[in-house]
Amino acid sequence: MAKILKKTVLEYHSSGRPGKVEVVPTKPYHTQYDLSLAYTPGVAVPCLEIAKNPEDAYKYTAKGNLVAVISNGTAVLGLGNIGAVAGKPVMEGKGLLFKVFADVDVFDIEVDETDIDKIIGIVKAISPTFGGINLEDIKAPECFEIEDRLKEELNIPVFHDDQHGTAIISAAGLVNALEISGKDISKMKCVVSGAGAAAVSCTRLYYKLGLKPENTVMVDSRGVINNKRTDLNDIKKQFITDRDINTLAEAMKGADLFLGLSMAGVVSKEMLASMAPDPIVFAMANPDPEISYEDAFSVRTDVIFATGRSDYPNQINNVLGFPFIFRGALDVRATKINEEMKIAAVRALADLAKEPVPDNVNKAYNVKNLVFGPEYIIPKPIDQRLLVRVASAVAKAAIDSGVARKHITDWDAYAEELNKRLGYDEKTMRSIRQKAKEEPKKVLFAEAQDLNVLKAVQAVIYEGIAEPVLLGNKEKISKLIKNNGLEIVDVEIIDPQSRAQLKKVREFAEIYYQKRRRKGVNYEEACEKMLHRDYFGVMMVETGEADAFISGMTRKYADTIRPALEIIGSMEGKNIAGMYMLTTKKGPFFFADTTVNINPNADQLVDIALLTASKVRSFNIEPRMAMVSYSNFGASRDKSPQSVRQAVEILHKNHPELIVDGEMQANFALNTELRKKLFPFSRLNNVDVNTIIFPDLNSGNIAYKMMQQIGVADVIGPILLGIRKPVHIIQRESTVKEIVDMTAIAVIDAQNLKEESMS
Repeated sequence: MAKILKKTVLEYHSSGRPGKVEVVPTKPYHTQYDLSLAYTPGVAVPCLEIAKNPEDAYKYTAKGNLVAVISNGTAVLGLGNIGAVAGKPVMEGKGLLFKVFADVDVFDIEVDETDIDKIIGIVKAISPTFGGINLEDIKAPECFEIEDRLKEELNIPVFHDDQHGTAIISAAGLVNALEISGKDISKMKCVVSGAGAAAVSCTRLYYKLGLKPENTVMVDSRGVINNKRTDLNDIKKQFITDRDINTLAEAMKGADLFLGLSMAGVVSKEMLASMAPDPIVFAMANPDPEISYEDAFSVRTDVIFATGRSDYPNQINNVLGFPFIFRGALDVRATKINEEMKIAAVRALADLAKEPVPDNVNKAYNVKNLVFGPEYIIPKPIDQRLLVRVASAVAKAAIDSGVARKHITDWDAYAEELNKRLGYDEKTMRSIRQKAKEEPKKVLFAEAQDLNVLKAVQAVIYEGIAEPVLLGNKEKISKLIKNNGLEIVDVEIIDPQSRAQLKKVREFAEIYYQKRRRKGVNYEEACEKMLHRDYFGVMMVETGEADAFISGMTRKYADTIRPALEIIGSMEGKNIAGMYMLTTKKGPFFFADTTVNINPNADQLVDIALLTASKVRSFNIEPRMAMVSYSNFGASRDKSPQSVRQAVEILHKNHPELIVDGEMQANFALNTELRKKLFPFSRLNNVDVNTIIFPDLNSGNIAYKMMQQIGVADVIGPILLGIRKPVHIIQRESTVKEIVDMTAIAVIDAQNLKEESMS
């Protein structure tokens, strides 16, 4: 296995372009004119501006988004002093993590030098290039002096991640472990195994959180750091204990917290057994911890256990910190990363672990539902929320503590900017959720016996989007909630098949019978249908006992929509259609019809366009609509393009206020410049299209599913248009996020319906 791993890793680093990073131009460079702007003679202009005002370097160069990862290779991961050039793969890896997690650019710089003064001189000399300095893999105690002096002498953030990264992430885990165990940090006894950079920094940060120095024992490779020792450097002397103990085993007796940053296997089962009740054990030696996960839990089950490994719960991983900490620091042009900023990162990480976990994170770790508790005290590295939460917290702390040279006032806009850096454009859905929160409505969930639906309900409650009501067997739903650690309490559960609902079933059956008796339905059949959650739930909406209804997770679309059509039906004079919202890097797009009308005629296409426009406006977005086909503006006389062309003519005549045109091919619909060049007469010139009306169900359905599977868009829907009351049929196997998004849309539908009824 080791040979396979070695071969695979070496192939990974050597295949194609060697290494893991490259430099990519961010400006046009294809023409001579481009090059004259990029270099001589045009480049002289920004040079002179910066000469007059050095701060303009942030405006005209990459300085503000560029970090130096600097190492001399004297303490590389678990490899030790392997030298500067041998450490380069690690530094490149660090650069990759900076980029993919926080869109921070990096130059890795390996310095072949061990003299402290010379290293400091080198870093100072190159510092004008960068917005921040990340010191990496420099051994203790030299790393302390190097960082301290550089922080004093430079006006950009200097951060030794081996120290502070581990400290911040583990401190966040400690905050939550203390809450779970009910321990008071000011009274707890702590043992630190290891006295290197990370151990020292962790201990210092824990002091900031309230740990008492007199309750702390630090142990290095020669034993307890105590008054008997004569071999201690100035750093270690700060952690001398007055207790008359000499070994790690003695220190462990009655300890509440073990912090391991030393070597594998130094903690025995007997040592762990000697600790206080509900001990907190952070065994972070790499690649193997001070005591293995299996050994720890073979001794006692009350332990809260964390390691540096990804194959066990509670990984203390520096990637949870440094990308986002630098992101926040760079964005406010901080002069340093101070204690306030570090504590802000700790609190942000600790708080995030208490929130419902996104479904994509659960799936990535092959678990049903991560829940705050002993096995989940710290967020997972792939959680996309980390960027906004941690970077924003750090940026705010920098501003509040007076080290920021640039202030942020609109934090929602900043969050949107951060999401866009990594391609997460959530602006539209955030505004939709916010509008839903202003007046939450009662929303029925027909498939509450599905775990994803319940997780979505938990998120809906947490965000305050709606008042959920669950349909299904109460015992099964309650068991599912309990077994998966969901926080769903005081939520109404209705089982149409229970005796308690017998009267309501008969009432609903009578209403349904009156609606459908001339369509072949007798009263007994009506009663039978009302026992089904879809029919019962839709009838609750129809009778005003609920505001909106969501179903479709486990059933075919056609089967799920049928009760809505039979009971509620369409708006007067309107067709029913389906629309999807796609969130992309270019903003939201709306596709219709994608679920209902197979081959609409011109009048139906007009209706679909009007319904879609109305819905898009309800999201505070002005629709700019292209009606697409395989033909451009009369080039084909076949039936499908002709129907589209006729629909456009009707819309232009009867609804001149609409920004709409067609028929046109999709590439012209989505390329404004191309459209202006070849079709200057189009009403869509000078605008970017955001709404596509498809000529038939085939093309619309194929288009949105391709976009979804290729990964160029998050797809929300289908959003049912033209129905009298809010009913939405979600996709089978929808994600938790998709269900939450649809709930917010359903709430807004109910809000709009109320406003219309009052006007």
